[in-house]
This record gives sequence, C-alpha cells and structure tokens, in this order.
Amino acid sequence: MIPILLPIGALLSGIGLLLMGTGLLNTLLPLRGSAEGFSDQTLGLLGSAYYAGFIIGTWVCPKLIRRMGHIRAFAFCAAATAAFILLHVLIVDAAFWFVLRVLTGIVLVGIYTVVESWLNSEAPSERRSQVFAVYMVVNLGALAASQQLLRFGNPLGAVLFAVAAIFLMAAILPVTATRLPQPKISQTPALSLKRLWAAAPVAVSGSLLAGLAMGGFWGLGAVYVNRLGMDAAAVASFMSLTILGGMIMQWPLGLLSDRIDRRHALAIVTGVAALGGLLMLVFASSMQMLLVAAAIFGAGAFAVYPTLVAHLIDHLHHDEILSGNSALLMLNGVGSAFGPALAGFLMGMTAPSALPVFFAVLFAACSLYAFLQARNSRDRIVEEPAQFVPMVHSTDAMLELALEDQVHPSEADDSRQPEVETQEPVDAAAGRPS
Repeated sequence: MIPILLPIGALLSGIGLLLMGTGLLNTLLPLRGSAEGFSDQTLGLLGSAYYAGFIIGTWVCPKLIRRMGHIRAFAFCAAATAAFILLHVLIVDAAFWFVLRVLTGIVLVGIYTVVESWLNSEAPSERRSQVFAVYMVVNLGALAASQQLLRFGNPLGAVLFAVAAIFLMAAILPVTATRLPQPKISQTPALSLKRLWAAAPVAVSGSLLAGLAMGGFWGLGAVYVNRLGMDAAAVASFMSLTILGGMIMQWPLGLLSDRIDRRHALAIVTGVAALGGLLMLVFASSMQMLLVAAAIFGAGAFAVYPTLVAHLIDHLHHDEILSGNSALLMLNGVGSAFGPALAGFLMGMTAPSALPVFFAVLFAACSLYAFLQARNSRDRIVEEPAQFVPMVHSTDAMLELALEDQVHPSEADDSRQPEVETQEPVDAAAGRPS
C-alpha cells in the first residue's frame, strides 16, 4: 500500500492541509457572526451562500482548470480562498460576507476537482478502493481535527482566521511541487429527474431531505451550541464528535445496507440520525450528554448519502451509473443550499432548539418514506447489486473513483440477487447540471 500512496502523497497532503483550514473557517464564521450580532436568519443565509457557490463552481471550475492546468488552478483557487478568509476579518459586514461565501464555494470546487480528478487518474485499477478509503480518512480526519483549533483563539480576534489562511497557503506547497502528470477532466451528463424518480424515488427524495438537514448542520451546528451558552471548546468537541461518529459508523452501517433491503437500511440510518437530533434537544443542558447525542447524530447522518447512492446504483443500468450519481449529487447540493437558510429562519422565528427539531423532522420523514416504500413494493435490482462505498458530498471526479467497481463490476457473491427490471427505461436528458 505504501508504494501506491507515495506518488499521491502530495495530493493527500494538500487536501489534508486544505481541509484543516476550511474546516476551521466553516465553524469559525458562524461563531464570529453570532458574536458580531448577526441574526440566525443571516447566519443561515451565509451557510446557504457557500453551497450556492459550490453549485456555481461545478460549471465554472472545469473550464478554468482546462485553461490554466491543474497545478496553476489549484494554486489560484487556494490563494483566492486564503484571501477571502482574511477579508472576513478586515470587513465585518453581512452582505460582504455573503459575497465572500459564494466566492469561496466556487473556488473550493476548483480545488476539490483538481485533487480528486488527479487521484482518479493516478490510482491503479486494482487499488482504487484502497486509495478512496485513504482519501476518506484524510478528508474526515482533517475536518474533525480542524475543529479543535477553536480552542487556541478567540473567534472575535484575527488569529484563527490567520491560522485558517496559513493552512490554505501551506496546501499549495506539496501540490505545486509534485511531478505527477496532469490528467484530463471528463464531463458526465446527468440523467433527468424524471428518470431518477422512476428508477429510485427513495434516493431522490432522500437526497434532497438529507441535503437540507446536513446543510443546516454545517451552517448552524456551531451556532446552536453557542446559543446554549457554551464556549468555543464545547463547540469544537461537538463538531468533532459528530464527524468522528460518522467516520467510524459508515462502514458497519454500510455492511448492513449490503445485506438487507436498502430501503430498510436507509430507514434505520435516517432513524438513528433523527434520534440523534431529538437527543440534542432533550440533553441541551448537559454538555456530556449533548456530545453523546452529537456522536449518535453523526453516526446516522453521515451514512445517509452513501446509502442513497448505493440504492440508486441498484436501480440503474451500468452505463447510467455515473450520470445518475452526478444528478443525485446536484440534488443533494441544492438541498444543502436551501437547508441553512430554512433552518436559520426557523431558529430566528422560534428558538435555537428549532435546529435539532429540524434535523429530527427531516430525517424522520426520510425514514418513514423509505420504510413505507419497502413495505409497499419489492426492491427490484436492475443488473447487479451495488456495494456500499463510504463517501461525502464531493465532486463528479471522486464519484468516478468511488464507483469504479460499480461501473465495471466483477463477479461477486452477494445474497441480494438482481431481478429483471419491469419498467421501460427512460432516455437520459442531455446537458449537465453539475
């Protein structure tokens, strides 16, 4: 494994440093905004602005990378992100921050596309799953570790913003020093929503609902803990344990989803996430129990999206898998863009406790719908049953790496045998929304 990782060590180091900076920033900004007197509605809009930029970036950045090349595009986007981080400190204004968050979302798509398309091209075909697993550990590990940096500064000061910017600039060093050949970026046309819904309505509805909930978590999770009167160290522990809970439990929950009806598995993981949301509400006054609730929430919430992807793959032909998952990724991104704004509105109109209720309601609705679908219809696998692959909301390039074995399946012994699809296939729509 070491000979495989050494050539891509620069890419993994770069993305690890990048996520240390952006992970800190994404939690730091709501805390600073709250301390500056921004309303919950405003903080929610700032969270939505980032995901709106992320969606815009899926159109803009591939063209930028083709024009500039991978290394220069990475350096350009990382330097721009570092500048945006520091501008938050120089000009503390909600409207200005909104623009900065949109721009940050755009350029970060460029960075993820560079790294993930590079990993996709460099990973040997027989070791792609191992490379993807290491990438996931680096991804979630850096996000969890970055939260602990909140302990070393005051959100009202400039130090933590400077630290986040330094991590972004440091991420440029290993990537610009690499001698790896630069890959080509492929375009993946997306299926129409009509075709997706016909194939797997649970995946479509679940992706949107999960996006709404997780967008609310990333945008306002730190604000909720802060509104309870807890300090930055408590916020750091809350965010880290949520991420670690998801990181640890994706694999066992994934194994479960490979052995039973995927809709039952989805009902279970969304039910766990909903339970975690309710426990956040019930144990709001106890720091220790709130952290337990955060870990339970993360354990279920972070397993939802990869379970949805696996369920969708079960119901698509092999030549539709990448395009179908591209569309599902975009749908999840749309939910993530609206989630913070909606959650912030509810918190502002009622109380901070509206956020865990928001989580619980969305995930419970997803759980109930998945359960009813499993009860009312038999799961019909089109060609071969998929295998659960732990993943997070990312880019098309990483989907291609994660799902390589699904696109070119090998013979496998699986108790979930495929059945003949009874529906007539619907033509894929031309164009690409993501």
